[in-house]
Amino acid sequence: MASANDGAAAVITVVVADDQTIVREGLTTVLSLLPDIEVVGEARDGAQAVELVQRLAPDVVLMDLRMPVLDGVAATAAITADHPGTAVLVLTTYADDESIAGALRAGARGYLTKDAGRREIATAIRSVAGGQATFAAEVGQRLVASLSSPIAAPAGIAELGLSARELDVLTLMAKGHNNSEIAKELFIGISTVKSHINSLFAKLHVRDRPQAIAQAHRLGLS
Repeated sequence: MASANDGAAAVITVVVADDQTIVREGLTTVLSLLPDIEVVGEARDGAQAVELVQRLAPDVVLMDLRMPVLDGVAATAAITADHPGTAVLVLTTYADDESIAGALRAGARGYLTKDAGRREIATAIRSVAGGQATFAAEVGQRLVASLSSPIAAPAGIAELGLSARELDVLTLMAKGHNNSEIAKELFIGISTVKSHINSLFAKLHVRDRPQAIAQAHRLGLS
């Protein structure tokens, strides 16, 4: 995990998960040039990514979505449920609504496409390691566009009828926290978090987590 010694900058430990060898090796080479990021493991599939997280407890997993054995969404869900201290940053070719929604529901804290440059990837790694959510511009546009449906955006928070705890949960969701992190932050069980989220979906008139997050951003809760 990231740490600082004798005043030195903290080093962010990363596992790179991608089924294409040339992509894994290329990312590892690029990231190794950065003084504050260290690749501590490479995974060729989602199952191996989960195993490496269990063994190495990295700060960040750079996760592809389409992989054999266990895909990136399933691997992300397993990692965020059992290892909340590890942030998952998706790096994939796909930016369709289904892929984005699946990754965010699984607990991914960031989502980039593979046309991202070294600087953008490095910045995103630092952001998710610091607890922030980060999205490629195209992904952010899709999240906002997901609200352009018959669903009407609420006029304001007061009209939503949210309880204080539901508002807390929504705010933490908007900041990129997964269910385990929300439970820890609010000192409640994960099942209680899920119950609050289901209630939020009903009150916000949304279908899934990405739409709820987009609503939260529009309400100024991020």
